[in-house]
Formats: sequence, structure tokens, C-alpha cells
Amino acid sequence: MSRTALVVDDAATVRMYHSAILRGAGFDVVEAANGYEALEVASGRTFEVMLVDVNMPRMDGYALVSAVRREGPNRETPVVMVTTEDDPSDAERGYRCGANVYLPKPVPAARLASVVTMVAGADPS
Repeated sequence: MSRTALVVDDAATVRMYHSAILRGAGFDVVEAANGYEALEVASGRTFEVMLVDVNMPRMDGYALVSAVRREGPNRETPVVMVTTEDDPSDAERGYRCGANVYLPKPVPAARLASVVTMVAGADPS
């Protein structure tokens, strides 16, 4: 049984890059280009981990994570926020809304794979 990750970022190149890293770490990946799209996708299935950008149009990552934590099948899903916002107050806000890990960009590929694998737990296969 494979593990599935949701990668949410409004930048297509960042989504592709993060998705490639997670696929290399053994995850199946579903992508969403914004918070609303991510909520729609996440309402119908459970993910082992969510990788979420902060700065997105219409619904930012903070609002997305808050909404996921309020209801739905991914209320307990680990969330890794990956963002250019690197002020300590931004990280604090990320943790307050429900993120498990807050990583400022750029994140080296090996570190991102390691963190996501760690928070997602052991591979059931």
C-alpha cells in the first residue's frame, strides 16, 4: 500500500519540484494550485501528509490549514508548511493554525524528503 501526499502551491514549478522529491521518497502525489482546490481534493480522501505553501491567491496556507483542522478526513494529517516567509512570527502563526512543521524556502531536497517521511510515519508496505 502506497502513501499519498498532497502538495499545495500556486507556482507550478515549485509543485513539480516538491512532487518529484516526494515521489522519490516513495509517495504518490496529488497536486493542488491553491487552497480552495486543496480543500476540494482533501474533502474526498485521506492523505498521509500535506505539503502547503503560505503565499497563495484567494486562500493562503494559513487559512487552508485552519480549515483542514476544523473538519474533514484530514483533521489529523501531518502538515508541513514550506514558504518564503521566514520571520519567527510567521512560523508561530503556522504552528497556531495547525502546522506540524514550518520550513523556510529554499529547503534542500534531502531535508524535505526526510522531514516529510518523518512526519508521515513509517511506510506501511
